[in-house]
Amino acid sequence: MTVLVLDNPDLLAKAALAFGGMAGQPSQDGSRPHRTRFHYGFNKHTPDAGDIEVLKQHAAYLKNHPGVRVRIHGHADRFGSEEYNRFLARLRANSVARLLMREGVHQSALVLATWGSDRPLARPEDHAANRRVELEYLTMDIAQAL
Repeated sequence: MTVLVLDNPDLLAKAALAFGGMAGQPSQDGSRPHRTRFHYGFNKHTPDAGDIEVLKQHAAYLKNHPGVRVRIHGHADRFGSEEYNRFLARLRANSVARLLMREGVHQSALVLATWGSDRPLARPEDHAANRRVELEYLTMDIAQAL
């Protein structure tokens, strides 16, 4: 298996859009956006312009479906201490949550989880792939249990 890791969030976003076809485009039927993973540059915690547009689509979906909750998972690579990686992962998750709330999503619809470098997406050496935020839509049963 060959894994291509790009250390450029813009290229990652463009590749994801190209691979997923219209995954980053607003849906015409009001369904939620397909793209739920957002990658970051080294030591960065704010989403880039392309990611902000997709996150705004998620916000619109959440506003139109008030019973839906989303868990925001913050991740980091293995550079630096684990304490710093958890801090950076928390900054990433918080920046996404703040953006969603600025777009009108109620705070009760958001659940934050930060992992630092504990849950790599790829091999731990694939730093660019592991610097990310993931959105996990929760079913009603799971959301009520939280």
